[in-house]
Amino acid sequence: MHGYSRLGNSRPAGSPPSSPRCRHGRNKNLGAGRGPKQSIVEKVVVLLISVVFKRRGVLLFAPLLYISGMLLYMGSVNFDVVSLKNAVVVVSKRSPPGSVYRSPQVFHKLWPHMQADSNHTHNLLMAVWNSKVRRQVWKPCISNDTPEEGLPKSNGLFIIEANGGLNQQRLSICDAVAVAGLLNATLLIPIFHLNSVWKDSSHFGNIFDEDYFIHALRNQVNVVRELPGDILERFDNNISNIVNLRVKGWSSSAYYLQKVLPKLEQMGAVRIAPFSNRLAYAVPSKVQRLRCFANFEALRFSSSIRMLADKMVERMVKSSSHSGGKYVSVHLRFEEDMVAFSCCEYDGGEEEKREMDIARERSWRGKFRRRGRVIRPGANRVDGKCPLTPLEVGMMLRGMGFDNATSVYIAAGNIYKAEKYMSPLKQMFPRLEMKDTLATAEELAPFKVSGS
Repeated sequence: MHGYSRLGNSRPAGSPPSSPRCRHGRNKNLGAGRGPKQSIVEKVVVLLISVVFKRRGVLLFAPLLYISGMLLYMGSVNFDVVSLKNAVVVVSKRSPPGSVYRSPQVFHKLWPHMQADSNHTHNLLMAVWNSKVRRQVWKPCISNDTPEEGLPKSNGLFIIEANGGLNQQRLSICDAVAVAGLLNATLLIPIFHLNSVWKDSSHFGNIFDEDYFIHALRNQVNVVRELPGDILERFDNNISNIVNLRVKGWSSSAYYLQKVLPKLEQMGAVRIAPFSNRLAYAVPSKVQRLRCFANFEALRFSSSIRMLADKMVERMVKSSSHSGGKYVSVHLRFEEDMVAFSCCEYDGGEEEKREMDIARERSWRGKFRRRGRVIRPGANRVDGKCPLTPLEVGMMLRGMGFDNATSVYIAAGNIYKAEKYMSPLKQMFPRLEMKDTLATAEELAPFKVSGS
């Protein structure tokens, strides 16, 4: 028997071909009794495969299915919950699990249990310093024993602009030291960008000890306070004339050697502004060593900041005498700019949405209104990208075992709606202190102009 061929078959010339339906039917009858009978699962699989390969138009629905799934995940489309109430059909939206801020309701349920546990459980604060980890020998990843040999001739001047808040600026400084060492460049004391959020006009020397920074790096990287005379003359006494290289975020050390170094050698000076997050985390050990050295050895606060900090720590220890001078310090990140940038929603309703829209526009000028930019608060919360509220931080500390007798110091900027959001944290930890409660107005006055 020969298989079917479109060039000829055993059918009489005048006979028209049988219809597919009849053909399939005959094949079924002919196949009866041949081999084992197909199961239901096998039939379904065969049916699906035949649909995909014989009806290829169905594949056009695949992108639609994908888009629908993404919309469901992002919170744009939710399954409606239908219920009967007084013989009336009530249709309401159902939010995906974890996409709505419900911490106040959780706190309301847990508060009676917290009150019952207060002062009756073993305070973690008394045991945390007795951890087995302390018995291990900690060794620094860097060494202060650096050779006193002179640095090789510089390839040029490296200028960066540290943007963002204080923490981002610190990271940018450490990255700048690492890149300057990698390129064998002379580093100009980092310039601080006037941040649109903090509106802080501080210079490097207002926050960090400039002399100590230069001295600590003397055998690692050459650092200068001002532009050298030959550089000023070459660029007409205008730093803006120095080429500003556009470097992508998280660039590798190889990129700097291949792209930035030739420009540095050619022009004698290069500038990168902004410089935040412009060096990758994964870098060679020698580069990482410089980064660590800058962070842990070369950077320290200015004398005025250190003096006030010492006083505040002394007062905090004294106020924690009931626990042997031990206390918990928390860096609370719930300032207005953090809440606005996260694009998360809390429990402030329309007023909160309006305030956040204004804050985003004021600080980032249309960044969140660009074409194609979609804000999905629910998806952000599900993905864990929302800043913790003071309430959530308090519940976390209580869950860790710190009771209401624990002294807590809160390091933070201006908390968004502080009266509302700080109230439950103070309720959980009555022994709560902030810089305004530890230091006098006169002591804080010199730093009021410094937003960060």
